[in-house]
Amino acid sequence: MRQRISVILPAWNEAERIGETLRAIREGELRHAEVIVVDDGSDDRTAEAAAEWADRVIRHERNNGKGAALETGWRSAEGEVLLFLDADLGQSARHAARLLAPIERGEADMVVAVLPAPRKKGGFGLARGMASRGIYWLSGYRPTAPLSGQRAVKKCVLERIGGLAPGFGIEVSLTIDAVRHGFRIAEVEVPFRHRETGRDWQGFCHRGRQLVHIGRTLIRKWQEPAW
Repeated sequence: MRQRISVILPAWNEAERIGETLRAIREGELRHAEVIVVDDGSDDRTAEAAAEWADRVIRHERNNGKGAALETGWRSAEGEVLLFLDADLGQSARHAARLLAPIERGEADMVVAVLPAPRKKGGFGLARGMASRGIYWLSGYRPTAPLSGQRAVKKCVLERIGGLAPGFGIEVSLTIDAVRHGFRIAEVEVPFRHRETGRDWQGFCHRGRQLVHIGRTLIRKWQEPAW
């Protein structure tokens, strides 16, 4: 029997894209899945745009970060398998069911999407390099997509590791914790497309914050005892 699926989308000021993303989910293979949107303190019409397609929209009074939004989402989900998706995937969200196949075949406990190469130049690979090396040093697992937020994971994995890290360190922390607890990870190529940051001031600020969060996460995981 196929396990119940809950799709969880953290969203902050995504009124322009979230409707298209949710529609693609609803019109694809996940039409019968539970869909939860966590509006993380948006000051636009994100919640209203999501309400048309989501089963539930949970609102944070202020912006608490991606990790906190996903934490709220998965703890309120009814599904046995959780599918984390970004709110800005647009029509490419229709491919999300591809992440479920290794779990359904009993081959993995968490599946991470490997996205196509970006269409425009972004950063210089510092955040990705730090994340990849840190995950390997602290767990022995060498990831292809260390920062990919598009993931399918069994709820029992999160229950076992005790929850998600805050901010941009969530993916790094989740991967390290899953490996340390003996869970199996698979990576699959999925043609997702989302908003890309370029080599401008906004993009560099975003990646700077990302580097800080990843660094803090790695230090915290280094200080924790390995399982």
